[in-house]
Amino acid sequence: MNISEPPPYEPPSIQDCEEIFNRLQNTDASIMRSINDTTVGAPPLTIGSISGQQKQRANTNCHAELTLASSVTPQPIQWVWPGWIARGKLTVLAGAGGCGKTTVAIGLAATLTNGGRWPDGAQCKKPGNVLIWSSEDDIADTLLPRLIAAGADLNRVRFVTASINASGVRSPFDPANDINLLNETIATFEGGAALLLIDPIVSAIKGDMHRANDVRRGLQGVVDFAEKHSCAVLGISHFSKGSSSGIPAERVIGSQAFAALARTVLVAAKQENSNTRVLAHAKSNISNDQGGVEYFIESCTIGNGIETTCVQWGDKIDGSARDILANAERTENSESEAHEKHNALESACQFLQEELKDGPIATEKIVEDAKSAGCSWATVKRAKNHLGVIAVKRGMKSGWCWVLPKDAQDISKVLTKNSEHLQEEMSTFGAPPIFDDFDTEEL
Repeated sequence: MNISEPPPYEPPSIQDCEEIFNRLQNTDASIMRSINDTTVGAPPLTIGSISGQQKQRANTNCHAELTLASSVTPQPIQWVWPGWIARGKLTVLAGAGGCGKTTVAIGLAATLTNGGRWPDGAQCKKPGNVLIWSSEDDIADTLLPRLIAAGADLNRVRFVTASINASGVRSPFDPANDINLLNETIATFEGGAALLLIDPIVSAIKGDMHRANDVRRGLQGVVDFAEKHSCAVLGISHFSKGSSSGIPAERVIGSQAFAALARTVLVAAKQENSNTRVLAHAKSNISNDQGGVEYFIESCTIGNGIETTCVQWGDKIDGSARDILANAERTENSESEAHEKHNALESACQFLQEELKDGPIATEKIVEDAKSAGCSWATVKRAKNHLGVIAVKRGMKSGWCWVLPKDAQDISKVLTKNSEHLQEEMSTFGAPPIFDDFDTEEL
């Protein structure tokens, strides 16, 4: 049987294509006329309108949800450190290298675990659990010694070290990919977590940390984690190079989305040729964004001769973050200012020693006498902590008074030990100043 070969393929001419197109168009038009004839009074249909209706039917289950304002119950901000670090929010702590950001963060974490006093003197009302992830410091020889030096309750601290897949394979924990795993793990221990420390926060970004979209996408998982578990997230970051003259919140390295997405931005700086450092509010969407506090990073020894560092806190500072950083970062007159500060504290100690030598004195009277003596109240309070002066309540309807402890009667003993660092010997984490159990004195 012979099978003839098919004829060679000849493409249709342009005239043939036009004829086919016109025939189809006329057919569609006749179909539309037939449909419209049977639906008198209805809007005329077209091919385009049918396609639009099909899309509309496909989206009938999608809609925007609206919430009536009157149906929402107002809720107060829940604070870890009142006015500074909020639960359920992202806080960024940024600063130049060498200002002790991680040591500061460890000190704050320790206060949360042991229920101590915050740098501004406020009492930590409810101790909480802390999670720490760090890619920059070793746990055994750096982070743990710092926690011990800060007086942390180690039973409330957990290091985030690894992620484990379904096959049991361990991998280093990666905040950019594994933050959702914490949602499951955090439910396995009592009390949840009050604070998650991420050092550095840029590790939570998968893409380019200088691109706003990448930063927002990367931080969203961190923000969602914080909100879901009412857990404060403290992310450590650095200042951009050459940004000393810029707006403090915009000095955070990378995209400005870091500062924009964080509800609070804290900034730290160190005085040149000095141990004095400052911590300040650079931005806050949920509290006052003014003021700061001085701090000092000190070397110390724990356990079997292990050398480490800890933070000591100094005076509160008034002003904007820009002014506070400018004062801290300028290099002129730093030595003379430190000497003046030493003399001011020494004078305040002598004033209190003389004022309280005959017994308890009402706080209001001390305020008046300090003003007359030329001592600032902030320096007098530093002297109070330095001498171990106790604030006591005189009665249910009476005010507060200060009393000098027996072991602080000899001012020479207090002022001779490490006098060259007198301005740095202030209340520290793990060794808070002595207060009465019911001391809520606000002066």
